[in-house]
Amino acid sequence: MSRLQKYGHIAAVLICLLFTGKAALADGASVTVKPMQGVPPSRESQVSLRNYTQYPANRWAFRNAGAPLHVVMIPRQGDIFRLPRALDPAIANTKYTDLHGRELSFDDLFEQNFADGLVVIKGDTVLHERYFHDFNERAQHIWFSMTKSLVSSAFGILVAEGKVDLSASPVKYIPELKGSGFERVTIQNVLDHASAIDFKENYTDLETDFFRYYAPALSMGFLPGAADADPADTKIYGAHDFLVHFIKADSSLQPGESFDYNSSNADLLGWLVARISGQSLQDYLQQNIWAKIGAEHDATIAVDRAYMPVATGGMNSTLRDAARFGMMIRDGGHFNGEQVIPAKWVDASLDISPELLTNMAANKKYSGDPWTAYHNMWWILDAAAGEYCAVGIHGQVIYINRKADTVMAWFSSQPGASAAGNPDFHSKLAAARKLAGTLAKK
Repeated sequence: MSRLQKYGHIAAVLICLLFTGKAALADGASVTVKPMQGVPPSRESQVSLRNYTQYPANRWAFRNAGAPLHVVMIPRQGDIFRLPRALDPAIANTKYTDLHGRELSFDDLFEQNFADGLVVIKGDTVLHERYFHDFNERAQHIWFSMTKSLVSSAFGILVAEGKVDLSASPVKYIPELKGSGFERVTIQNVLDHASAIDFKENYTDLETDFFRYYAPALSMGFLPGAADADPADTKIYGAHDFLVHFIKADSSLQPGESFDYNSSNADLLGWLVARISGQSLQDYLQQNIWAKIGAEHDATIAVDRAYMPVATGGMNSTLRDAARFGMMIRDGGHFNGEQVIPAKWVDASLDISPELLTNMAANKKYSGDPWTAYHNMWWILDAAAGEYCAVGIHGQVIYINRKADTVMAWFSSQPGASAAGNPDFHSKLAAARKLAGTLAKK
């Protein structure tokens, strides 16, 4: 029996858990006690790469991502940009009804829907800040796919410098992709998850490229023996290898015709940043964004099996620093007297074409959700109001509302990964939108 057959079921379930949060461990076991209890921790409470996305183990793992994963540094730099505080007690106590039918205060709604922390900022002033379940203002937390929005923002610098043609194929900059499914697409298609590639994030079929190659290459899912692979005899070692060798075109679609959210698009975007800039992605993010937002703390980013930064979901930071990034985006790329990201690029995310609206409306997965479009790796709610989000699995959100001059950021450890149709996720988002509506009137 091959290793793949021997461990196939448990690995498929665990990888499913990483991306969907809808499965338990293959043997039915789960962490049922508070994670990491004792020195050394009890076996029942031990967090590992195998269970780190499973609730409640994720409550510890998401704020200590460098333990189950490999990470590299994105250091802070310069003076801290201080955020004045004018705390408003009314925010915490205002009642909302969540999507489970419970009438709760704002804070209780977030806590009972698995938030770890939230901050509400109007202008430069913190109006509200809360932390739950041992999380705190000094602890990092993994962003997951909010990282896509960060990388897209950095990519905009290269676009503004005239180093990128958005209508060109990625092959123009990464010749290794010739013959892959990315050859016929434009970079703009990649930014909009409209690349029409024949690769689905299938978490249960053991014969899929996702299961056999992509998840182990990312080094963010558990597969027995995968971490011990030798690059000398492993064709698909890191995520970049997967993009080159296994992404094919979907012959039933043309690029731009359909919105199909796919992590490999962000992997490609991170590769483009590194290839065009001549720097590692972590260094480019540090020098061009993290060093310029007055961050309080260093950040880290998870790396794949080849120790390359995971552009699709590896960023880790403290909550206020995530909010500082959101403030910069809210203000058109301007922060603390400096134009960090070109305003034209930041504003382009809200320039929503009829095709983008149609593509979102046609995607049945999001039919019950409030998104109107997806553009430049941002989720759009109301383009006219400048209301949009960076979103990560298990409930990570940077919410931006220009009309209300407001940014809210929250981290979560939701049991369910996907935001689509998820009442835990959308209860928090709906409450945040209602609060922003109130703040817009003040």
